[in-house]
Amino acid sequence: MLMAQIPTLLIWFIAALIFSSLVEYWIHRLMHASERIGARHRDHHRRNEGQGVLWEFWDYVRGSFIAMCLPFLVSIAAGMGWFLGALVYAAFSAYAHQLQHENPTKCFWMKMPVHYVHHKYGLWEHNFGLGVDWWDHIFGTYKPMPWPTAAETSQPDRGYLQLRWW
Repeated sequence: MLMAQIPTLLIWFIAALIFSSLVEYWIHRLMHASERIGARHRDHHRRNEGQGVLWEFWDYVRGSFIAMCLPFLVSIAAGMGWFLGALVYAAFSAYAHQLQHENPTKCFWMKMPVHYVHHKYGLWEHNFGLGVDWWDHIFGTYKPMPWPTAAETSQPDRGYLQLRWW
């Protein structure tokens, strides 16, 4: 019985990863378009730092918990797949966001760490991705910028886990 549910769980898991990245992109973009929604985000731009991986993760899960649970109305397998996919993406996104603020040269999965250059160059209308840059390419908001520059290559080499975690 459990083996029969694995394809359903995997499909919903992958769908949640993709959908979560899309929501992340649009929420970030909305924060730049709306005075009301973006007040806290403007402070983030002024400080130019992440909150720490665990606090970022908490914000992502807290803001999407109901949506993370809705597929349980479809089935247990769909609910588990979706919930786990969204949870994994929230953890990845929280890590990627903090990494781009503290150690952007370690973002090997992107040609250019879009969130880092979004901050570095004050790109209020470009490069909204935190964990991935797909949606910036798809929706035409990807803007290539000089990367890496001497400022990044002259930084001391640090490991992937040398970040602010809380």
